[in-house]
Parts: sequence; structure tokens; C-alpha cells
Amino acid sequence: MDIITTHTNTDLDGLAAMVAAQKLYPEGILVFPGKLSRNVEEFMALHKDALAVRSLREINLEKVKRIIVVDTKNPRRLGKLAELFSRPRVEAHIYDHHPWAEGDIRGALEVVEAVGATATLLVERIRERQIPLNPLEATIIALGIYGDTGSLLFTSTTPRDVAAVGFLLEKGANLGVVADFLGRPMTEEQKSLLKTLLLSARRHQVNGVKILLSTAVVEEFIVGLALLTHTISEIERLDAVFTVVEMEDRVHMVGRSNVAQVDVKEILTPFGGGGHPAAASATVKGRPVHQVAEELLSVIQEKVRPPLTAAGIMSSPVKTVTPETTITEAGHVMLRYGHTGLPVVKGGRLVGVISRRDVEKANLHGLGHAPVKAFMTGNVVWVTPDLPVAEVQQLMIEHDIGRVPVVKNGRLVGIVSRTDVLRTMHGDFPSRYHVLFPGHVPSRGDNIADLMRHNLGPREWDILRRAGEAAAGLGYRVFAAGGVVRDILLGAGNLDVDLVVEGDGIALAEALAASGEGRVRAHRHFGTAEVLFPDGFKVDVATARVEYYEFPAALPRVESSSIRQDLYRRDFTINAMAVDLNGEHFGDLVDYFGGREDLQQGLIRVLYNLSFIEDPTRLLRAVRFEQRYRFTIEPQTLKLVQEAVQREVLQRVSVERLWDELKHILMEPAAGKMLDRLDRLGIWPFVFPGVTYWEVQPVLSGLDRAIKMLQDWDFLDGVEGWLCYFIAALHWSTPEAAAELCRRYHLNKRQTEKVLNSVQNWRQVLSTVWKQNNHRPNSELAHLILALPREAYPLLLSLLEEEWMRHRFHQLLLLIRESRPTVDGKYIKSLGYRPGPVFRRALDAVWQARLDGQVKNSDEEKAFIQEFLRRHQGEI
Repeated sequence: MDIITTHTNTDLDGLAAMVAAQKLYPEGILVFPGKLSRNVEEFMALHKDALAVRSLREINLEKVKRIIVVDTKNPRRLGKLAELFSRPRVEAHIYDHHPWAEGDIRGALEVVEAVGATATLLVERIRERQIPLNPLEATIIALGIYGDTGSLLFTSTTPRDVAAVGFLLEKGANLGVVADFLGRPMTEEQKSLLKTLLLSARRHQVNGVKILLSTAVVEEFIVGLALLTHTISEIERLDAVFTVVEMEDRVHMVGRSNVAQVDVKEILTPFGGGGHPAAASATVKGRPVHQVAEELLSVIQEKVRPPLTAAGIMSSPVKTVTPETTITEAGHVMLRYGHTGLPVVKGGRLVGVISRRDVEKANLHGLGHAPVKAFMTGNVVWVTPDLPVAEVQQLMIEHDIGRVPVVKNGRLVGIVSRTDVLRTMHGDFPSRYHVLFPGHVPSRGDNIADLMRHNLGPREWDILRRAGEAAAGLGYRVFAAGGVVRDILLGAGNLDVDLVVEGDGIALAEALAASGEGRVRAHRHFGTAEVLFPDGFKVDVATARVEYYEFPAALPRVESSSIRQDLYRRDFTINAMAVDLNGEHFGDLVDYFGGREDLQQGLIRVLYNLSFIEDPTRLLRAVRFEQRYRFTIEPQTLKLVQEAVQREVLQRVSVERLWDELKHILMEPAAGKMLDRLDRLGIWPFVFPGVTYWEVQPVLSGLDRAIKMLQDWDFLDGVEGWLCYFIAALHWSTPEAAAELCRRYHLNKRQTEKVLNSVQNWRQVLSTVWKQNNHRPNSELAHLILALPREAYPLLLSLLEEEWMRHRFHQLLLLIRESRPTVDGKYIKSLGYRPGPVFRRALDAVWQARLDGQVKNSDEEKAFIQEFLRRHQGEI
């Protein structure tokens, strides 16, 4: 015989789970182990014929072969049925959503998972096996899920519970019935007990957490103490509520918590209880209610953790301004550090707050020259460092303010923003104004030393080790930072070693150079240096710094700072990581901004919303990293990209800085994809003004393949790769427009000549060389090709649509290379001729003769040269 049962004082989830379990075990008999809760009693009074649940006295326990237990594992809550678990021939299957506790029964099958209701676990298996449900069954199971999750409002509710309810609604669950049985009025006994509990309530504050403890004594058992406790919690709105009620021969305890610092399951475990961190219960026998209540209070005082306070989430140190600071300067400070407001301090004391809105209002009226004191808010709401975050939140709501200064002993020590508070509530809440990275504290346990050894060459590994030793000798801290960390984690390989020093970067560079016979090139204005080793290897060393921008698109200015601030100034989270190189911490990953997680998810994310305003060239960098690593620009960052493009911020960038970023793109293997992405984001017109992208797109999209093919043929040695893309981007331009772009980006004379030559001549070469049935001599065809710079060869190859054309191009290139004469100017000089223009003409003539097959070897070349010179004797 199979029986399906649950805990005594069966609640709606217990009943629902039993009904759901019978769908999985059709031969199982439903058995109540003892008393029922009032809601279940009322439901069964109407539905007992439909459910056919048996009482314990109707079951011959000797015939039970398998017991399916739902919504509990605690043997004390199974009554007489608990003895079945001591019988070796009885198989047990357990379905429960309560965490494991000491003394719990074990089974052959155990489905124990953290969801809001046990019925959810069974619904998932019903759905997976496609077992049909009728509307009544769906309604009963939905009633259990709604009952145990507070109609999906309790903090223990999971997405799985919501999905289960959605499935049950599809199967015809009647929410009217659910609402009727969940909202049944209290009995007179329950009302009387609720009144007693409210009158006896004692309020306690433990570690800043507000707790209510109520006690009562009643002669008979009254069902629904959990409901009454929940009702008190809603009435009093405190952090946690405990009710302790003596009924009949035992004391019943129920706890409800609204904050993470109070884990009611942990608190009630010493009393043999169980449940969830937010809802739990226990039963104690043999002790009076007042004694149990005192013991409970003692456990509460021991177990309640201190709440998160203002000090735990505030930003510090705080950027401030004085009352005499101008509005314009205050606006620059906000822009520089990404703040939405600044405290105003005079003589070390807080006197006001100026917000970005105040600054914008003043500037709108042309009052940027006015002092901050004319627009600041003087009646400042502030808090102390130990104030719980919940109270900080309430202050923000009451006063409708976005930031609260934190003051200790009269001095400003930090500031809490609305975003800081929201992040405690919602995890990685995206800031509207400031940081975009998820709040992240680096774990010193996350050590990547083994990964470093594996992914770095011996040279780089040795330098990082010696850098740590040099820093220790100077009393500094040193970190490898930026791209080298990114590429170590990606396993991409990186020979660019950048060091950041908390101390004097130039002094550390000198110590590192001395340890490896290197020399130092210092830039004292920026606190940076380069260590150049004899083998040509270079290491960049910088003093930990924070860069800020005096106005959008300006070159950065520099202040000394810590490693965190140094990383915060960087462009993207994946480039804002560091590795500790110091002593026992060698290899510890420093990742304040979730860079490693973004690497794993393939996301490009800026660190704050003004990133593209302060440095618009990051727009091009975002595209470069996205396409290089096949990542995606995350949605919020993409929105900021689009906003920055619409504001035309690239117009304010110097041509030199813009070209530096564009040239980096043109040097990438995936340059074609990057240029296409620039067009889709609206950036193309800023980097190639006057060039229509769709005209050159077919060539650019295939240029990487053409370059690879020419490299395989060994015809691009010494070629400037970026110039291949630059020529391709301009090939439909007029010579005048191409010349203007060359001037814009300050290309040198030789580079400009190559561009203009290509733009002017590629059509003629293409139309002449690849004509069908072309009978021109090889020398003439070769002359046309050789007239173009080799940087134009990828353009030609990408324009060749048919295989025979590409093959012919390859054959011509081979012919040109293999026909190069063996004689040179030295041979002509050995004949007694003085160097002059005729040398070049003679060498070109012999090369042409070789191309046309008139000359085949060195002797014939020499004879040809001698005859040529005799015929042109008068020109020498």
C-alpha cells in the first residue's frame, strides 16, 4: 500500500501537495496525520467527497509499503506515522521546500528545494510528465501555492512558484475560489487571541533591528497562529514579529521576518522548529510560556545580525565645494567625478548641498559665475554613520531628496545617494546618473596566479614577480592593471605590461630597471615612466591616479589616488581590473566593478554614464573591443553610445585623438566588422566625413579575406595594414576629397601619395588587366599593377568577383616577383658608367624584357643591359 501524507495541523500547501502527489502516485491513498488548520477544515467540509482523504484510524500501518511525505521532513510533525520510518521494508519519498535540519527523516527519493511552496515542486514534475489536471485539482494546488507564498508576496516566493501558478491557471484554476478560502474571516477565538497578542506585545531593539514579541495563554488549541502572526506583522510594520502562545499542553511559536538580519528559522531551530529565514515555527512541551519567551528573547539577542548602516554603503571620501565656489566650477566637478550633487562645506562643517539640477537652473539663467551659496539648499538633512539603511531610505522618502550626507562628530565623512539605497534593495540596480557596473567588492580569495603563469610568457612573469619585490623594498603596493589582466583572463596573450603603484611610480620604475639592466624614461608631470630593457621589452609604470576632464572631450588632468580610483577612471569594466603583485597576495584579482563577470558574459560596459561625454573616443574603443572579442555592448551602455552620438560629442575631439583611435581600428584583423558597426551606430560620418558608407561597404566587408589571401601568397610583407583599409574606405572618393582626408589626419607625404595614386588609378588597372581575351604583353600588365602601391592590392583583390580573375592576379604577382632581374646598379657601374637616370631606365627595361620572355637568365640580362646602354650612349 502507498500512502500520501503531510504534517499535523495541515495547512493549504500541505493539502495541495498531497493532491499534486497523488497525480504522480495514482495508487497512493491520501491520509491526514492529525489536526487540520481552519482553512483546510473549511475546505474539506465542502470537498471531502471529491478528495476521499482517509483518517489515520482507517489505515492499517502494517500494510504500508511506501510513504510519500510532502511539506515536511520533521518526524515530530508526522504524529503516529513517524514510526513507519523505522521499518526497513517501508520506502519513503520526500517532497519539501523547507531546508534540511538536524533530526529530519531521510528517504529513498528526496526532492528538497528552496521554493515558496512544496506544491510548486510537484507541479513542475506534473508539467514535465504532461500529466492532465482537471480544474478542481488545479484550483486546490493553486490554493496551496497562494497560501504559502502570501499570494506570491512573501520574500520566499521564487520565479518557479509564479511559473507554477501560471501553469495551473492554464489548466482552469479558479481564482475566485482561491480568494474565498484565503480570505476567510477570523473566528471569535482567533479575534480574541489576536487582541491578547497585541496587548501583550513588547518591543525590543536588537542591533538596530526592531522586533516585537507577543505572548498569550489559552486553554484550547486555536488554529491559525501563523495567520495571526502575519496579521500583527502587517499592523505593526516592524522588522520581525514573534508570537509565543501556550495552548493545551504545549507552547506554540511562530516567527515572521521582513529583513535579512533576522533569520527566524535560525532563531527557532534551538526550540526544534523549522521553516524559512522569513517564516518559521516551533512547538515546545513541558515549559511555561513566560520561560519560553525569555529563552526566545535571549536567542534573538544572540542571533540577530547588525543591520546594514549608512557607513556600509556611503561613498567616501567626499568631493565638496565651498559656498564661494562658482556654479560653473561646481558643474565641472560634478562632470569630472560623475556626481549628481555635492555637499557645501565651510570651515570643516556642512552648510548646504548643491545639486546638478540647481547648477543647470543657474546656467539656464546665465548665472554660471554666481557662487554656490546663492543656489544651494541650506536646510540639510544628514545622518550618522550608524543609522540603519532602512531609516536612511525613510528619510529620503519623507524629504524627497536624492542624497544624504553622513556626519560624524560634526565632520562630513561620506554621502549616501538614492542609487546606493536602491542597490541594497535590488542588487545590481542600474544608476540613472552614476555608476553602471554592478556593485562588486573584490574577493581576495579569487587568486589567478596559476592562470598568470600559464598565459604569460616567462619574460612577463619574471617582470611581474620582480615588480612585486621592488615595491616591497620601497614600502609600496604595485598592481598589474588594465588590458594585461583582461587578456590573462581571456587567455588571449598580451605583451603589454602596465603597472600601477600606490606610491611613487617613477621610483618603482627606477628600482625595476636596476634589477634588470633597464633604463627609465620618466614623465614626471604625469607620474608615469617607461622601463626599457636591453632586449627591447617595455613596461609602463604609473602612479595610481584619477584622471578628470576640465570640460567634455578635453585631455585628462591627473591627481594622485588609490588603485580603486585609478581603475574607476578607465573606459570599460573589462579593462578596470588589476592583479595584486605584493607578497602573499600575489595573484589576487582586484575587481571592484564586475569586470570578470562581464568578460564571462561577453559584455562591454562603461563604469559611469558620463564616460562618453568626458572622453568621446571611447565610442570607437567600445566598438573595437566589442568586435575584437565578439562581445556585445550591454543595453545601458548602448543607450549612452546612442545619446552621445546624437549629441555629436565627437565633433569636440581633437583630430589627433580621433585618428589615434581610428588607426587602432584599421589595424585590427576585424577592422571591416568594426567599420560596419561604426556605421550602424552613426559614428562613420564623424570619422570619414563626406564618404558614403554603403558605396564602400562591399569592399570593406571582404577586405580582411583579401588581406589574408595576399599574406598567404606572401605579397604583403612590410605593408602598413591600416593603410589598406584607409585606401579601401576612400576608393570611391574624388582625389580632392581623398587629399582633404589625408590632410585632416596628417598623413605623411609618402602615405598621401599612396592614397591618391590608388584612388586615381585602381579603375584603369581593374578594367585593363582583367579584360577577357586580353592580349597585352605581360610587361604592360605588370607595369599597371606595379604603378599601384601594394597597400592597394587588397582593394583590387576584393573587387575581383570571379575565381579566374583572382587566379590571374596571383599569377601576375608571381610573374612580377620571379622576373625581377638579378643584375643591379652595381653591375652597370662596373661597366664604367657613372650613376644617373639611365640606370633606372636600363633596369626597368631588362625587367620588362624578362616579363615578356625576351631575357631568361643572368647572362642574357647582362647582354641586354650592355646593348641597351650602347643604344642610349648619347644620353649617358
